[in-house]
Amino acid sequence: MTSHPVSAGRPASWAAGLNTDHHRTALGLFLVVVVAHWAEHLAQAAQVYVLGWPLAEARGVLGMPFPWLVTSEWMHYGYALVMLAGFLLLRQGFTGRARTWWNVALGIQVWHHFEHLLLLLQALTGNHLLGRPVPVSILQLAFPRMELHLFYNAVVFAPMVVAMIMHRRPRPAERSLMRCACAPQAGW
Repeated sequence: MTSHPVSAGRPASWAAGLNTDHHRTALGLFLVVVVAHWAEHLAQAAQVYVLGWPLAEARGVLGMPFPWLVTSEWMHYGYALVMLAGFLLLRQGFTGRARTWWNVALGIQVWHHFEHLLLLLQALTGNHLLGRPVPVSILQLAFPRMELHLFYNAVVFAPMVVAMIMHRRPRPAERSLMRCACAPQAGW
């Protein structure tokens, strides 16, 4: 018998299953997606700052064989939307301090999503913010896009990781509220 309840039988919905029986797996898959995205941004930064490539040629790993990935606002918006959906769908599985940190990451991702929606709408309509020649986000008016997105990914990733660590190491009161089996059994 576990020291925390795991849903008995079949969850009421697939979303409920993501926060009970399959929470650990879903979090692992979400983390893989986030880390893969991080790797792309870090590869692009290394291409610019370590290898000295011009920004236009620094396209990350997947952008080298598929250059349209870097310039596609649809792709960037799609990723921001997947991130937002992941944070929302997996939120109910968190309790206590872990939920607080997950909410911080979610709040930052809401803003990041808004910025990508703004970029996408500009690309689709051809009406660019403040008459700029290319689509720009609000904070991009003050910061270069590559560095800004490295920052966004960092400030979303950090509280997400803190939430995941706290979720795996809950306090007794937090463990008693958990509906998933993400935390190892006591004594591990």
